[in-house]
Amino acid sequence: MLQRRLLLQRPCLRSLPVPRLHQRSRLRQVRHATAEAGENESGHIATTPNEGILFFNNLLPLSIPFMRLLPFVLRSNKSSILQDADKWMRVGALVVEILPRLREAGAFLKFQHQEQDDPATVAEAVRQYLRAHPTRPWWNPFDPVRAGLVVGKPWVEDLFRLPSKRLKVEFLPTAPGAEVAELNQEQLYAFFRPYGKLADIVVQPSDSKIMPRFAYLDYSQVGKAIMAKNCLHGFTVPEPQGGGKLGTIFRITYEKRRQGGWIWDWITNHPRIVFPIVVALVAGISVTIFDPIRTLSIKAHITHSFHIEDNVIFRWFKTQSEDLLKKVRELRHGVDESEAGMQVVWDDRKADIEQIQSWLMETADTFIVVQGPRGSGKRELVIDHALQRKQAAHRVLVVDCKPVQEARGDGPTIAAAASQVGYWPVFSWMNSLNGMLDLAAQGLTGVKAGFSETLDTQLSKIWNSTAVALKSIALEGRKKDDKDANLSDDEYLEAHPERRPVVVIDNFLHKSSDAGAGLVYDKLAEWAARLTTTNVAHVIFLTNDLSYSKSLGRALPDRVFRQITLRDCSLETAKRYVIHHLDFDKAEDRPTQDESDEARKLTPSQKRKDLAELDHVIPLLGGRLTDLEFLARRIKAGETPTKAVHEIIEQSASEILKMYLLSGGGSGSSGETREWSIPQAWTLIRSLAASETLRYNEMLLLDAYKSAGDRALAALEQAELITVQSLNGRPCSIGPGKPVYRPAFQRLVDDKVLAAKMDLAVLGESIGNENKSIDGYERELHLLGELPKQPGELRGRVQWLLGKIEACQGKIEGYEKESAGLKKILVSEY
Repeated sequence: MLQRRLLLQRPCLRSLPVPRLHQRSRLRQVRHATAEAGENESGHIATTPNEGILFFNNLLPLSIPFMRLLPFVLRSNKSSILQDADKWMRVGALVVEILPRLREAGAFLKFQHQEQDDPATVAEAVRQYLRAHPTRPWWNPFDPVRAGLVVGKPWVEDLFRLPSKRLKVEFLPTAPGAEVAELNQEQLYAFFRPYGKLADIVVQPSDSKIMPRFAYLDYSQVGKAIMAKNCLHGFTVPEPQGGGKLGTIFRITYEKRRQGGWIWDWITNHPRIVFPIVVALVAGISVTIFDPIRTLSIKAHITHSFHIEDNVIFRWFKTQSEDLLKKVRELRHGVDESEAGMQVVWDDRKADIEQIQSWLMETADTFIVVQGPRGSGKRELVIDHALQRKQAAHRVLVVDCKPVQEARGDGPTIAAAASQVGYWPVFSWMNSLNGMLDLAAQGLTGVKAGFSETLDTQLSKIWNSTAVALKSIALEGRKKDDKDANLSDDEYLEAHPERRPVVVIDNFLHKSSDAGAGLVYDKLAEWAARLTTTNVAHVIFLTNDLSYSKSLGRALPDRVFRQITLRDCSLETAKRYVIHHLDFDKAEDRPTQDESDEARKLTPSQKRKDLAELDHVIPLLGGRLTDLEFLARRIKAGETPTKAVHEIIEQSASEILKMYLLSGGGSGSSGETREWSIPQAWTLIRSLAASETLRYNEMLLLDAYKSAGDRALAALEQAELITVQSLNGRPCSIGPGKPVYRPAFQRLVDDKVLAAKMDLAVLGESIGNENKSIDGYERELHLLGELPKQPGELRGRVQWLLGKIEACQGKIEGYEKESAGLKKILVSEY
């Protein structure tokens, strides 16, 4: 009873039934079962000369680790290994100790035998009994429990090491520094084959430097490897069996064999084949899955399919609440100031609006270009008025080039372009990762694998997907019972220009002088050309750059563009705009009790007595809409028209001074390099202050523009300091960038200190240019003077050089006199 009670104290041992003890004085009682770390947690099992060890496998489910700890599994494993103690006592054996091996689904059993017996006899008796009475567990009925005699010195450890089919057998000496023998395949086979079927034996290569020497043995089943490892670990091979003079010890451990390693080896050893296959798979997945999603997303972006504003319920609530909100707004603040007076401008430009609408009804495979300076109302003219019907039909796509061009780096540029057309999903961050993969592939194979894509390729994908979505929208209204149902898609689009959507490309050539801007604009122009030539969509370009014909001409070299140039409003329209802007908010002016009935009927503009000044100040301000709106707001704030215009001129002069004259080193505030110098900008300002227009070629003759004059004028035009007018395709005249700039130029010139400082800089540059010329003339004279003889033919050349030097010296003296007078101003004025 004591033995049974001690064994059942540990649940993991309940699968080993307790033997019935025979009352013989020569047999000792069994000791208690130990843990998985050996006796006294030493990792070893100590034996006396008349003791032996058996190992039993398949006592627990090996393939399902968590089931080894379930009590019902342990209780169900009631085998007859230890129940029939009479069989064991016939050979004089007695169970001494049991050591479970949960990770290996087995257990060690230490037994005691009589001196005249040996452990092999006991082990053979147990094996015969198990063959006669097999124990088949329910989780593996085809593999019964087996027992094996432990001939080595097992290492009973509880490390986190899982069994495997492969064993690593190391050959160790019996004493430190002693010789060790390396067993061959035949000798290893003789030792390990009795425990199970061997799949392979791999010995260590002869040229390997790894010590100690070892060999791999692969079993067909994990259970066979477990039995061999626990029975032969620590076994000393004697000399007759190949162990050498002093013997060789087996140290056996489990070796995890890589599953599918040949696949990875093949992949890493054949990159020239694998990388193209991977690229093809990625491209195929992208085309099959993502491209249809992106086309649908672009189509929804254009047609507003998922916009809440198009919901029926939302529109009803919006309609019901608009009247109430309008009345409240009129009572409190009047109507929106942004629309105040704009009707006057649109009435003045009604012909341009009708012209654009008529062009959209015609079949013409060319561009519509609306050009005008900033603040001239290009976007409002086209989108809010000319395309009002198209917008109601959800057939307008607006592409703003400004956020695309201002993005820094390929990833942000791709993301900005995708957001303009609704291209989703977009993986702009993958471009950097693909670049690294492509670099790695080039290092392995010597050629690029094609993972990374250039900005050109990415933009082409975005525009091509957008073209597919636009064509789908254009063909949406087509039905099978139409009278022209027999036409092809291209013929149908050519016959129905009113069905084509409209693409508006705003801010075209914005910052076109920046590095890399040409790629974005060239791709846009090429894409727009494909849309128009294939009759997929109408394309309207909005730009403030006068050189747009160069960029668009490369995309459509054989087409004549349809152009509308927006100028500043006429003086009469500008005056009506300001007055209409003042009268638009008449609800704000509450009549007082002292006012008469006639006074209450007057509009705000009729009540003001200072609006007669508009006839004098509007010519100074010009017809730029942004400046006129600024003027109207100042007048409404209580300023007189004269004071408001002077304030606007003063502000413009400060902007010109800061942006064009006071930035040293030729660099702007954002750090970009400018292509004009301060003397060049000041020369233009002084000349335009004296004259409304300048001759373009006459400016190039001035000293400040003798070097790269065309480039400087183009840069100043791009910076909007000036406007350049063309005649027959060539630049002919120069004017201020905005009408208000001319009085601002005059105010800057009237500032004596500023004018003296700028003129001094111009004179300094002129003196430097003359000195350079004199140096060139003197070098040529020195070269002629070194000739051994002075031919008479060179006399005229020498006289010409001397005359040039004299003229240059005269100019330098005149410049220095002017500089002296300017310096007196600088030292006497503030």
